[in-house]
Amino acid sequence: MTDVVPALQQAPTTSDPAPAPTPGVPLRVTALHERMTLEEKLAQLVGYWIDQNGTVAPMQSEMTAGQRGSGRLAEIAEHGIGHYTRVYGTRPVDPAERAAWLWAEQRRLVRETRLGIPAIVHEEALTGLAAWRAATYPTPLAWGASFDPGLVEEMARQMGGSMRSIGVHQALAPVLDVVRDPRWGRVDECIGEDPYLVGTLGTAYVRGLQEAGVHATLKHFVGYSASRAGRNHAPVSAGPRELADVFLPPFEMAVRDGGARSVMNSYAEVDGVPVAANPELLTDVLRGRWGFDGVVVADYFAVAFLEVMHRVAADRGGAAALALEAGIDVELPSGDAYLEPLAARVRAGLVDEALVDRAVLRVLKQKEELGLLDPDAFAGGPPAVVDLDPPAHRATARRLAQESLVLLANDGVLPLGGGAVGATARPAPTTVAVVGPNADRAEALMGCYSFVNHVLAHHPGTPRGIELPTVVDALREALPGSHVVHEPGCTVDGSDTSGFAAAVEAARAADVAVVCVGDDAGLFGRGTVGEGNDVESLELPGVQRALVAELVATGTPVVLVLLTGRPYAIGWALDGAAVDGSATGRADSGGALPAAVVQGFFPGEEGGHAIADLLTGVVNPSGRLPVSLPRSAGAQPYSYLHPVLGGPSDVTSTDPTPVRPFGFGMSYTTYSYADLDVDAAVPTSGSFDAAVTVTNTGDVAGAEVVQLYARDVLGSVPRPAVQLLGYARVDLAPGESRRVRFRVPTTRLAFSDRRLVRVVEPGDVEVWVAAHAGTGPATAIDDMTGGAIVAQGPTARRSLPGETTPRVVVRLTGDVHEVTPADARLVDVEVTAGRR
Repeated sequence: MTDVVPALQQAPTTSDPAPAPTPGVPLRVTALHERMTLEEKLAQLVGYWIDQNGTVAPMQSEMTAGQRGSGRLAEIAEHGIGHYTRVYGTRPVDPAERAAWLWAEQRRLVRETRLGIPAIVHEEALTGLAAWRAATYPTPLAWGASFDPGLVEEMARQMGGSMRSIGVHQALAPVLDVVRDPRWGRVDECIGEDPYLVGTLGTAYVRGLQEAGVHATLKHFVGYSASRAGRNHAPVSAGPRELADVFLPPFEMAVRDGGARSVMNSYAEVDGVPVAANPELLTDVLRGRWGFDGVVVADYFAVAFLEVMHRVAADRGGAAALALEAGIDVELPSGDAYLEPLAARVRAGLVDEALVDRAVLRVLKQKEELGLLDPDAFAGGPPAVVDLDPPAHRATARRLAQESLVLLANDGVLPLGGGAVGATARPAPTTVAVVGPNADRAEALMGCYSFVNHVLAHHPGTPRGIELPTVVDALREALPGSHVVHEPGCTVDGSDTSGFAAAVEAARAADVAVVCVGDDAGLFGRGTVGEGNDVESLELPGVQRALVAELVATGTPVVLVLLTGRPYAIGWALDGAAVDGSATGRADSGGALPAAVVQGFFPGEEGGHAIADLLTGVVNPSGRLPVSLPRSAGAQPYSYLHPVLGGPSDVTSTDPTPVRPFGFGMSYTTYSYADLDVDAAVPTSGSFDAAVTVTNTGDVAGAEVVQLYARDVLGSVPRPAVQLLGYARVDLAPGESRRVRFRVPTTRLAFSDRRLVRVVEPGDVEVWVAAHAGTGPATAIDDMTGGAIVAQGPTARRSLPGETTPRVVVRLTGDVHEVTPADARLVDVEVTAGRR
């Protein structure tokens, strides 16, 4: 029998008065809203979590203890429902079977509820749709390392296509938090430490996803990543200037330039005020200043947390009133506060029903945009066959993983051979020892919001559902003529060294040892990184550093591969000395160091293949650090975007200089920059051009990430010593030159002045092109006090590989320019063949 779906209940007949138009709201939405009871309105402002087992959100078991079971959906959704929460992403379900159930449930909502409004279905989608058998792409920190917004947009478009095909409408991604402290467990969900890098890649994700018909949700708005001491949910002490100049710009770009349709609040309290109850941020900035007209959803349980964690509300009704007034339209994952507690307050006259109406109109408008109010929204059937991990998705995942891997050191041992890199290809090694706890562990390739680590960890014995070749698997495939042996040596997090001896013997008998160490992603104490997995130390977890030292001491060349969700303090592996006064790496390893070091930030389902591609020379490394490699935990929080007093100086005995700076990364070839040409002067309200010639001076094809930096020489408030203006990935054949032209709006130099107004000030700005943020000669720390204070400790700076141009001054002329919404925010890049 055919399941006939009645049309959505239509607007009143022509005998009824026509609804009054509401600016920006379609008449169909207005007409529907005018027919709604209070119960029907509130039902649209909440979600319902179909499956409640497992722990995939903070305090999930406690907060959902009283929720009615999903067997009572007809009763639960009697008045309709706003969202269904993680229909595919809470437990392993067959996608085709679940899609059939979902279509039937949506049809039931249309048929059996008075107004016949379907539900929005939302899912996590940080590294791909977080569902069983769905593609798992590299983690956002890897997007940052790629410096490739075009590829990120392609990835998001693929994610969106999969989601839309199975009835998902909204993705709870991307994360636009700017990294400030790598001790924070959620660093693996972030893109990087530079707001412009975060903003451009996040905006690319939004565009790709929404082109596929799925609404993106920007999170966590705002300041979440600045939690005190890197502790999850800890208070944030950021001032209004840091908030405006560091944390808000990525969100503004994604709203204004990406057209993001949804925003999720941060759990944090900023300067003592919980964001979930802050109308200045959720309404004045987001809507009043930026013109956002989408829907604000609560992070899971954030409304209730106003009562139980922040303690600014006496009960759920008080929490609902604070959140609704501040600007949170939808409570997720369920209706803990926005149903009966809020209804009681509205009926008692304690909450203006106009606030409910405001939110309901936004939700209904979103549903119309998604096509859910169309009479034929579910006339077609669900997909009979579902493939959420097709070859095209795996190809994109592999390419992004390849571009994200960062070569930090190489004494010539790489590439190993067996690949096809340039004229210097060499024979493959006879025996390769692949050692370490992450060498043959598929989970080590994925972040905490991958389905495998986020959900399947609670379902032991369930197949992963997708192919996940490990580094060992991939190297055996890439080196068919080599004898590849494996020994784990130790676990990621533990003190057992009983496996060291076998690992050492394997390394000693091999031509080269590939040592894979790093993190185990999980949540709330399960694992070493991820949500709730904050750390006090930035040393590698467990005994992994000791394992590396023993393997290096064998004399066999060691290629150290880090698979992590945060940057660790690995100066001992790169420079031979710990920078915190502890035993040096040289002492640990008899004076030797790993022959090469590769940093991978959870490179996803094709990460094993990508690592093998890089090690064997199939691809030339092109990833660049999206975050600084820390010197020590004691040097945190740190950002390369620091003013003079945020770096080393004579007035402090500590040195926060990172082991490797933002933007750093090596290659199998070399590059040079020449002929930097920058406009001499530009009005403070204008744009200037900066052009440079980049040449591949080696014999291997590669991709250089050309980075344009600036320094505001004099400001009314202290300005960063180095600031990224723009960037471009440029593919170059051996000997090839290309001209890269940046069109830079002066708003890239904007900041909040003493009035807290975003301005561009007149004056001189130094501009240069460099391979990373730390380029420059090795010099002593400049005298900052005119000789009044002279540091007694060593002050020599280390010189790092990387090309840079001389600095050129551009003069910003005219009056102070107050930034307006009409001003451009994005740098245009043009790459042409040849030199000047």
